[in-house]
Amino acid sequence: MTKYYSKKIMEHFMNPKNLGKLNNADGIGTTENLRCGDAMKIYIKVEKGKIKGIKFETLGCGHAIAISDMICELAKGKKIDEAKQIKFETVVKEAGEVPKPKLHCVSLAEVALQSAIKDYEEKRKS
Repeated sequence: MTKYYSKKIMEHFMNPKNLGKLNNADGIGTTENLRCGDAMKIYIKVEKGKIKGIKFETLGCGHAIAISDMICELAKGKKIDEAKQIKFETVVKEAGEVPKPKLHCVSLAEVALQSAIKDYEEKRKS
């Protein structure tokens, strides 16, 4: 089990800092993988162009939950333009060892975050 779940993945899975729903979110991003059943939702609260609040709800394996928490940590406090730069490679580097069969969790988290940012930007236009 320890080889499959790195120490960092286990820490974020067992003690997620950003788990839950963010009421009155400025942007909400969702994604799912129909093949494995993972589903992610990321909520962001933006103040003065920065992500001041971020939460996630994830239905999935330990890697999906841990990586959702990690991407929230990466985005927290960032300007929107900086958060847009958080991509697959950024998350993999932060996560460390992610087994090949679990790399789709990283893709899902990236899509959920970018979707939340897009939702925020679209709401600001209208």
